[in-house]
Amino acid sequence: MKVNNGNNLDSLYNNRGLVPDFADYFSRWQETSSQVRQTQSCALDVPYGHDASETLDVFTANGNQSKVPVLLFLHGGYWRSLDKADHSFIAPAFTAPGACVVMPNYALCPAVTIPQIILQMVCALAWTYRNIANYGGDPRRITVVGHSAGGHLAAMLLTCDWKAVSKDLPVRLIKNAVSISGLYELESIRRTPFLRNSLKLTSAQAKKASPAWLPAPKVSGGRGVLNSVAGGLESVAFMEHNALIQQAWGLRAVPVAEVLPGLNHFSILDALIQPGHRLNELTRAALFD
Repeated sequence: MKVNNGNNLDSLYNNRGLVPDFADYFSRWQETSSQVRQTQSCALDVPYGHDASETLDVFTANGNQSKVPVLLFLHGGYWRSLDKADHSFIAPAFTAPGACVVMPNYALCPAVTIPQIILQMVCALAWTYRNIANYGGDPRRITVVGHSAGGHLAAMLLTCDWKAVSKDLPVRLIKNAVSISGLYELESIRRTPFLRNSLKLTSAQAKKASPAWLPAPKVSGGRGVLNSVAGGLESVAFMEHNALIQQAWGLRAVPVAEVLPGLNHFSILDALIQPGHRLNELTRAALFD
């Protein structure tokens, strides 16, 4: 399956152009996130590496519990914009029922390449495995959730050879992953005019960093599964990516590849934290089951 061979790549991938009130979403996210950081139990800007961009926020579960499941959330922004601080609003929906939420930052293109960002997220996840018990989290129950570019990163983390990273890490570090409006092949992204100058993707990088062209993660004992969703109001490109990863990796590794009606690229994050919504239920099942 080949995604997006047309000449209208900007119209397919420019989500801000497709959602005229996108700025309203960003403003609301930032305002609510600031309130969350002031009212929730959290540790902010914890270093997971040596670069100034390599920090994360940890939101602890309500009730000072221990050995709770861990949700690691990876923000979007086409690898070139946004920040973990814009997404703190997501945490309470999962800390309230008893999970620990970790939100890492990463350096942004064009200062770095997408493969370098992937390696930063490998370091952030390794840090989480080694340290999350200090915040009440269970390192054996880490679920990775990502939106847009973060959905791409979540899928890439499932393909990581953790023993090659460090011998103290388990073979299957990630319990499950949920990718929201994720991007699974980067050749079309490489050729998208409005992204070209900032991402500076080479053909070799696009191939190396495309989850759909990599071997499917090995699923064992229910671990290593990716659930993928896209919004019904998103462009056909995001729906094609959503179908592509299930086709490429198979039903065992990607049991869910759903289009959720009525949601655009930004309102889909509202669905993530809405009790009773299909996306919220999928994420809670991946996290708590």
